[in-house]
Amino acid sequence: MTSTPVHIARLLKWGRVLARHGALRGIENDRNAPAPVKRLCRIARFGTRQPAEPDYAGAFQEIGPAAIKLGQALATRPDLVGEGPAHNLLTLQDSLPPVPFAAIRAQIESTFGRPLERIFASIEETPVGAASIAQVHRAVTPDGRDVAVKVLRPGIREQFAHDVETYEWAAAHLEALGNEAARLRPRAVIANLKRWTQREFDLRREAASASELADAMKGIEDYRVPDIDWDRTNGSVLTVEWIDGIKMSNLAALREAGHDMPKLARRLVLTFLTQAIACGFFHADMHQGNLFVQGAPEHTTIVAIDFGIMGRINRQARLWLAEILYGLTTGNYRRVAEIHFEAQYVPSYHTVEEFATALRAVGEPMRGKPVSELSVGQMLDGLFAITRDFDMAVQPHLLLLQKTMVMVEGLATALDPEINMWDVAAPFVKDWIRDELGPEAMIVDRVREDIETLMRLPALVRRIEDRFPPKGGAPEQAPLPEVELIWERRKRESNHWGGYALAAILGGAAAWALTYWTLLN
Repeated sequence: MTSTPVHIARLLKWGRVLARHGALRGIENDRNAPAPVKRLCRIARFGTRQPAEPDYAGAFQEIGPAAIKLGQALATRPDLVGEGPAHNLLTLQDSLPPVPFAAIRAQIESTFGRPLERIFASIEETPVGAASIAQVHRAVTPDGRDVAVKVLRPGIREQFAHDVETYEWAAAHLEALGNEAARLRPRAVIANLKRWTQREFDLRREAASASELADAMKGIEDYRVPDIDWDRTNGSVLTVEWIDGIKMSNLAALREAGHDMPKLARRLVLTFLTQAIACGFFHADMHQGNLFVQGAPEHTTIVAIDFGIMGRINRQARLWLAEILYGLTTGNYRRVAEIHFEAQYVPSYHTVEEFATALRAVGEPMRGKPVSELSVGQMLDGLFAITRDFDMAVQPHLLLLQKTMVMVEGLATALDPEINMWDVAAPFVKDWIRDELGPEAMIVDRVREDIETLMRLPALVRRIEDRFPPKGGAPEQAPLPEVELIWERRKRESNHWGGYALAAILGGAAAWALTYWTLLN
């Protein structure tokens, strides 16, 4: 276990990097930041030269791989870091200088237990991408297929574990300060970061996630997931179909190819809603570099890559989420408030009516306007003021969803600045709610539950029989008289004598005290 001095030394080192990028200024100016944290920030920045505009993304990039993942997690928490820093962290590029190919070759050969030439016919030594956890090389299989080979950076698991241990230590001390620091639940942020990233360290999990998403989206046109090469995939190496297409970040190439940008933006939003609300399993790293556009303009296909970070929402949470979205788009703030109380997001000592009024104050300025006319800063400030005013604890299971929604909005706005996210989402959400909460759905749910109950009856009867077996065989023995065993009697008598002795001692002590008190008076 890492000692306290080591934790402090790491934090001071990282604090100096943050200070050089001006990334501590926002904490010092935040009226909700705990006073001890502000003092530590002043110590960390002492003697540094800070830029006029803070560069949060640059600071996390310089600190290293675990900090990059932490920065991506904090991008989902404007309530914790502020709207400006969160927006800046969304630009954080998950990239680092590549590992030398000799180390990559050794990693591939050691995990497969055979020479590289027996696995791939050829592989390019220069990577096409080098992220904080892994890097990707283009290769050709012995049967002639073009593939992308993703390989974990050697030693990345150990490096990440050391850094995250310090994050956990710092988060625990921050949360112990209480009040606003406790409400924001920094320990839950780090726990989610740890869980998300540990999944990324097992590339078989990423392959399984891609396969599961492909199955879930099989009936959705114009969306595709690359095929997995399972024979060339293990915990440290992932091999998938190579994707040729136009990156969604290349807007000029998309326009030059004649793609309908507003149509593409709407399809992107609907694809995300399908995954998050209809399937409950969504691609949670939908930045521009992970989305490609294939095909002619009249029949385009969106292809997603990199499934290391996936989000999952259970059916009840999806029902609540859909009703919240639909309530906000239609102005039914009362119903949105009721859902928050049903889900126990808001403590019961507040009232539905007051919460509905607070939601109206935030929601009304957004309705009926394109994204280009919305003040995202004011909207987020309003929403997070509500969470603070109504003592709402952060919901860790919704952090990935929040992050992905922000990403999708940014992508859709880049493709079509005039898109109205609410107008695109409302019909989809309305239809889904009707299908899930309508009379037909209720009948189907009841029938399914009753059938499942009937199917459990045989097992229930068997468990009852095991617990209370039927009588049979030899006749049951008649009740026998109770006989007190000698050692039990001796124990009881000795306990009695002990009780008598204790009573005598206590009585004598009381008599002596009474006599003494009488003489004194």
